[in-house]
Amino acid sequence: MERRKAPRRVVGGEEPLSRARLRTGGPLLVLDASAWGALTESTERLLPGRHLDVHVVSVQGRVLVRSRVARAFVWRLEADSVTYRAALAFERAIDVCADGYVMPVAALPAEIPPGSAYPHRPLAGDIEFTERLSA
Repeated sequence: MERRKAPRRVVGGEEPLSRARLRTGGPLLVLDASAWGALTESTERLLPGRHLDVHVVSVQGRVLVRSRVARAFVWRLEADSVTYRAALAFERAIDVCADGYVMPVAALPAEIPPGSAYPHRPLAGDIEFTERLSA
């Protein structure tokens, strides 16, 4: 029996949606997503039942969405790190479709003129000291 509220899709590594961030700063790699949740990978220890604020780049732009960790487990153990996978359930739906991202167009001139060079820096021997008599 299907229990998901919305169909999920695999998120490509080049999509803006693939990189999310916890409000506290920890990075999340989004592996698959639906309008109501995402499967993420991180070195942050995310425990089931924990509530988080997650910054996600969706079709609407950068969105801060309140989430709950539905499931979490250790995915990879290495000598110096532990990688976790966590299923996040969003409190509200967000648009995670693959097409339709609004990307800003850089308004750069066709040719950027070269900058000016730094002035010649005097060497230590070039500095002149003048003596003043103190009163």
